[in-house]
Amino acid sequence: MPEQRGEILIWGAGAIGGLIGAYFARAGHQILMVDTVAEHAAACSGPGLAVEGPVETFSQVVPCVTPGNVTGTFGIVILAVKAHATDDALTMLLPHLAADGFVLSAQNGLNELTIAERAGSSRTMGAFVNFGADWIGPGKILFGNRGAVVIGEIDGLTKPRTEDMFQLLRDFEPDAVLTTDIWAYLWGKLAYGAMLFGTALTTDSMSYNFADPRRRVALAGLAREVMKVARAEGVDPKPFNGFDPAAYWPGAEPSLAEASLDELAAFNSKTAKTHSGIYRDLFVRKRRTEVDQQVGKVVEIAGRHGIEVPLLTRLVQLVHEIEDGKRDLSAETFNALEAIAP
Repeated sequence: MPEQRGEILIWGAGAIGGLIGAYFARAGHQILMVDTVAEHAAACSGPGLAVEGPVETFSQVVPCVTPGNVTGTFGIVILAVKAHATDDALTMLLPHLAADGFVLSAQNGLNELTIAERAGSSRTMGAFVNFGADWIGPGKILFGNRGAVVIGEIDGLTKPRTEDMFQLLRDFEPDAVLTTDIWAYLWGKLAYGAMLFGTALTTDSMSYNFADPRRRVALAGLAREVMKVARAEGVDPKPFNGFDPAAYWPGAEPSLAEASLDELAAFNSKTAKTHSGIYRDLFVRKRRTEVDQQVGKVVEIAGRHGIEVPLLTRLVQLVHEIEDGKRDLSAETFNALEAIAP
């Protein structure tokens, strides 16, 4: 077992956490990663984590252990597990969080709310990530494309620790952004994420779905429903990587959504990660997705505002039917969503 001196603890060494950990370790930072897959942890510790793909190819030894073998406390904990594993991960990691430390959520969804409730708002920091990566086996991660990486405090204030973490993240993504409105990016990702869940109803690539004129009405409709809820929450989502929130605001010209979908098709056509992680969960790894914690969370918040979101509600149902073996990934399944699109 590797020595546990890491000043940065990365909980979850998959596509997101593993890739960040490899870059941080290569830059000379003291890192300890944690993963539930023992074979993966052993491979990362030696001979090393192999990063593959068009962005860069290299191998980096990164100390990695399973959860029961973590000791000591850490000032920085990067949480990079699936959203539905957040609570369990927090139960295991919080005893290892220093009193003046913080947890950074490098996840999809609004997990910062859960972390703040469990760890305290002052010990929670937000992040938005949109780079393309896949865990392809023990000790192997595909880095398909670079994408937006944004960091910010959940209270909107920029503190010395925020600046420090921003500089640290630039060792992974040189074009990382420091923001005073992380919620704007997180809600933008919820809208884009809903569209990605839509693309995962079929075996077609992300770019194919975004380019297909027959599917655009439903995909744009999903984003519009999320935007209505974001507006009710007082959030003004920010654009990134071809996703333009303004194109999906109520009353926006349809041509704006068409232009945004063109951009999304182009962006996703340039990556070696042709399908979303949602697709891999459903079709390759045969495991449950984050649909309840992402799309379902928006449906829940919409209900509190009295907002009807039929497409998002139907999308959650369809994903669960795939998870339960009642539907296949197919054009017919997407048609079941498209059938109720306005």
